[in-house]
Amino acid sequence: MLARVIALLPLVANAGSPSPAASTCGDLKAAYKAGQCCGAPTKVSHVQVVPMPDTTIMKGKTNPCAETKPKHSGLTEKPDNYFDNVDCKTGDKANALEQSGTNVTKGYKGSFKTDFQPIKTPYYQAGLCPVNVHWHLGTEHLSVGQYDENGKGFQHANAEDNAAGATRRLAKGVRQGFRCHHYDAQDPKFTTPYDFKHCVGMFVGETYEVHWPHSKAGACGTPWQYQYPFYDGVFCRSGIITLSPVNVNTAVGVQAQIFTIVNDEKYYYPDLMRGMIVDGDMGTDMSYYTGSTTGTTRSNTICSKYTPITWQVDRKCHLISASSFDKMCAEMKAQADDMTDDLHAHGARELVADEFAANNHQRRERL
Repeated sequence: MLARVIALLPLVANAGSPSPAASTCGDLKAAYKAGQCCGAPTKVSHVQVVPMPDTTIMKGKTNPCAETKPKHSGLTEKPDNYFDNVDCKTGDKANALEQSGTNVTKGYKGSFKTDFQPIKTPYYQAGLCPVNVHWHLGTEHLSVGQYDENGKGFQHANAEDNAAGATRRLAKGVRQGFRCHHYDAQDPKFTTPYDFKHCVGMFVGETYEVHWPHSKAGACGTPWQYQYPFYDGVFCRSGIITLSPVNVNTAVGVQAQIFTIVNDEKYYYPDLMRGMIVDGDMGTDMSYYTGSTTGTTRSNTICSKYTPITWQVDRKCHLISASSFDKMCAEMKAQADDMTDDLHAHGARELVADEFAANNHQRRERL
């Protein structure tokens, strides 16, 4: 039986009207019927009802992180648009530092020479906190034998719409990255649809790369810790991240973990929003390196200037239940900041060429 959180609160909005986190009476009725609860009031339903009134103590308060994403370096008197994307090269000259996502297969090192080193401890031990969670359709990194060009998945583009026609358009509108090798078309946990109530355009049987950006300059430990866009969370507090001297690699980091979604509650995890799962073989075989922000506005022609940041990437692909994602999306809707635009999968940047990938990739086994 599917486990589901029934969230009963509309999202608190700062601007605009994001979709509500609250469940409808129809959702409650469907959960009641699915749990075969009629005449069995003491039966465990595998559904959690969470009270969510239509107001909170955060309503109407000012977001201290809003629009803190930097545009300029601050190193010149005039605006310099330092953080705009740039041509990766002019002739033989690189115009940006090391990029992401890269090959993270054991033994891989890029050819971009860098003096920067990644954070080699868990981020919380280095004073960073998570400031956002989002994910990409397929993977932006590559780990041979785990997630690569030979991976398989559900043919989502042929699926029926499940959100008033929005799902199919979304699936066709983003670039898909690499896939894991778990998918089995004969196994129903990879093919049985899941009725997502909070995530948008998601599919059972597909591969997703989840990113948790972390920062020393986040609003750590406050209601404003999680932000959209994630840049607002990363740069929320001024004077901490600097370009002279450069401390970005020790102040900003991203966790990346790769999943194939299944419709099987044996793979349920209730706390996916907080960060990478570190348990058993999850989050233990890691690649650490310095790189950049990602996304489809960057390529091997156009590079990101948000670099060098630490990346800690799980080399293995794991199974996770669809309900784990849907619970995370419900929690995202309930944040003080509006995270609506991160409830769907983003497109995957093409694999970074060796010449733009740092030569400091390190393999770490977490105990």
